Amino acid sequence: MKVVIAPDSFKESLSAPEVAAAIARGWASVFADADLQLCPMADGGEGTVDAVLAATGGQRRELSVRGPLGEAVSAHWGWLDDGQAVIEMAAASGLHWVASDQRNACITTTYGTGELIRAALDAGATRIILGIGGSATNDGGAGLLQALGAQLLDAHDQPLAAGGAALADLQRIDLSELDPRLAQIEMLVAADVDNPLCGPRGASHVFGPQKGADPQQVEQLDAALAHFADVMAQVLGEDFRDLPGVGAAGGLGFAAKAVLGATFRPGIELVAELSGLAEAVQGADLVITGEGQLDGQTLHGKTPAGVARVAREAGVPVIALAGSLAEGYQGVYDIGIAAAFSLAPGPISLEQAMREAGTQLQSRAADIARLWQLGAGSR
Repeated sequence: MKVVIAPDSFKESLSAPEVAAAIARGWASVFADADLQLCPMADGGEGTVDAVLAATGGQRRELSVRGPLGEAVSAHWGWLDDGQAVIEMAAASGLHWVASDQRNACITTTYGTGELIRAALDAGATRIILGIGGSATNDGGAGLLQALGAQLLDAHDQPLAAGGAALADLQRIDLSELDPRLAQIEMLVAADVDNPLCGPRGASHVFGPQKGADPQQVEQLDAALAHFADVMAQVLGEDFRDLPGVGAAGGLGFAAKAVLGATFRPGIELVAELSGLAEAVQGADLVITGEGQLDGQTLHGKTPAGVARVAREAGVPVIALAGSLAEGYQGVYDIGIAAAFSLAPGPISLEQAMREAGTQLQSRAADIARLWQLGAGSR
């Protein structure tokens, strides 16, 4: 029996490799001789680097960079032997670096993410994969560009302050000192949203509130990003603000597309390719996937949906495990997932569920294996 175990992380509880290992322990407790292939997954957000490194054996590297509020933070990124670098912006500019009572989308910066890209260039990267989920920022990628040599200047020819609100004072953009190595590499952005930069579906309106922006600040930031796009269009001769995905990560997608020439890909597709998921599922009897919560959003580019697509193409059934099954989760049955199971053994608190996730994953995997064993015995 061959079983491929390809889950995402359970946010704030277990990493994807830890989830995969727990499921494997449960399955092996019933089928000791099973061929278990662990393929930790991610969709471009937190955990992307760890998932890719677990599958490829690449190197995890650490760097002190500027965090969302300007403080020094220790961020990690991944280096693969073929010259690819894997970066998740959350490692440098993520919401987890900002306490809930300090969240302020007007002043947070993506500068640290630019520093990670610079480190990858210093290492000789020929291809950079940038996952842009989980951001604390709404600066349109301005900080990232500044870290890479661009100058964003006000009416007095002084550098702009950090944050999205400061873009309202932007007078001039000078790209002459932008790191020339950027023109020699391939930049891929792993994102699972298609929002434009501005407007009702733009970065500020859709994502700003979760980063601390009140209604007035949302309007302020939206106008500032529109002004940023105006000035950038004058420099580049092309307006990128309405392209799908440029509103991702508080508009970092805009800078990546307009200035860095990035190509956008669904995060799960990129991670699946790097992890060799399609090859792994060939000849498998079953694929097990999962994430912290299965719901209607799972259908839109999340890990279980991407894993189900790959497995369906190979004709392999898929089972999903989740910390919880929320509104709309039944839609996963229409995309190739045969069954979905929640971990909770009964009424428990969220804190307890997160604390016991590893144990419950192992138990639920064993339960499913016993059910599989029953089905196999009846044939």
